[in-house]
Amino acid sequence: MSSPSTSRRVALLTLGCARNEVDSEEMAGRLTADGWQLVDPDEGGADVVLVNTCGFVESAKKDSVDTLLAASDSGAKVVAVGCLAERYGAELAESLPEADAVLGFDHYPNLGERLDDVLQGRTVESHKPVDRRTLLPISPVQRPQKAPEVALPGHGTAWGPQVLRTRLDKAPVAPLKIASGCDRRCSFCAIPSFRGAFVSRSAEEILGEAAWLATQGVREVFLVSENSTSYGKDLGDVRALETLIPSLAQVPGIDRVRVSYLQPAETRPGLVRAIATTPGVADYFDLSFQHSSEAVLRRMRRFGSTDSFLDLIKQIRDLSPTAGIRTNVIVGFPGETEHDLAELERFLTEGRLDAVGVFGYSDEDGTEALTLDGKLDADTIAERVARFSALVEELTAQRAEDRIGEQVVVLVEHEEDDDSDCVGRAAHQAPEVDGECVVLDADGLKVGDLVRAEVTDSEGVDLIVRPIEVLPR
Repeated sequence: MSSPSTSRRVALLTLGCARNEVDSEEMAGRLTADGWQLVDPDEGGADVVLVNTCGFVESAKKDSVDTLLAASDSGAKVVAVGCLAERYGAELAESLPEADAVLGFDHYPNLGERLDDVLQGRTVESHKPVDRRTLLPISPVQRPQKAPEVALPGHGTAWGPQVLRTRLDKAPVAPLKIASGCDRRCSFCAIPSFRGAFVSRSAEEILGEAAWLATQGVREVFLVSENSTSYGKDLGDVRALETLIPSLAQVPGIDRVRVSYLQPAETRPGLVRAIATTPGVADYFDLSFQHSSEAVLRRMRRFGSTDSFLDLIKQIRDLSPTAGIRTNVIVGFPGETEHDLAELERFLTEGRLDAVGVFGYSDEDGTEALTLDGKLDADTIAERVARFSALVEELTAQRAEDRIGEQVVVLVEHEEDDDSDCVGRAAHQAPEVDGECVVLDADGLKVGDLVRAEVTDSEGVDLIVRPIEVLPR
């Protein structure tokens, strides 16, 4: 246990993806178990502000630094954790003296003690980054024996009979981490170097955490990792996800299971069937296509093509015609030509995806793409981002309009303050990224209700729906 002090109040600020949300709730669980009091960051009064940073792309890095600077204005001690801190460590500390400490993942198991040090004015040596892929064996099946010795954020929630996690909101949906790290070597991505090699959590631990989340009022869990399609390969079963998700759908109190972060090249027919046809599992496919030109994909160190990706979408829709499909694409990658862009446009047009994020390529420290020839200038990349953003805005709006007349099941997530409407998400809509459903005439509905509704209109990717019935819990 940490040494006592008169005031030990901590506020957590989380940036980035849902994986970071899980990590923050694990840190919150560790800190409360260690006697720290969690306070709302918006209400002030914290002795320490813990900023869980994102280090994925330049815009995310900037947001993280801006948040750290703003936190320092509060008068509280400021501690940086998360991906930016893990990736840059002492370099970040030197360039950002406003942060009282920069802690890496290896500090998480003793986080309360390190925050005590900060609060008492004791120097905490800044994290020194290493390539975290080197901390575990190359062979995935050898990792389970070594993994307990390596800090794996989001894997520390199993704590005897308890779950070492504290919810930071009351939402009826929560992320549930099934694995961490990645073994892929995409030429544009630095994530494996600071998140490490791929490690699965055991099914027993995941199911136990899902059951605990249900006691916290959660009705939907969405499974997160750096690469969910690799789940189980280090446990000796490459089809483990096909078994896990039906088991999660049987957990009492969990009414919807959503799978995120699927690699198209690893999405096998059995997994497609399990997601598309299992009751209680959202027929939702978050597929990381990134591009569809075979030439660009090879330079990205990825696999696939326009036609193979369209074949995968056909497999999905043969099983579930109304399934939700989303992706992200990168334009402006080194060497990308107008022919490559035409292939990407063909894929997006014929694929009829529900949501698409468009990103412009940017160099990332330590990646192979940093050294590739054929770099495009910033103005060209910005023009391509604008062009494809306009295209996908039109295409996804058309896809939403096609849903008019369908029935959807909406999880109510918040009520509108000024009228009788409420807002939630259907099975084809993931939190934060895929649009939402506005439920009209929602008198009597409350947050956490599952409502069967009819789609009557659309606004961009958002749907306007009218309730038919509330489904039993």
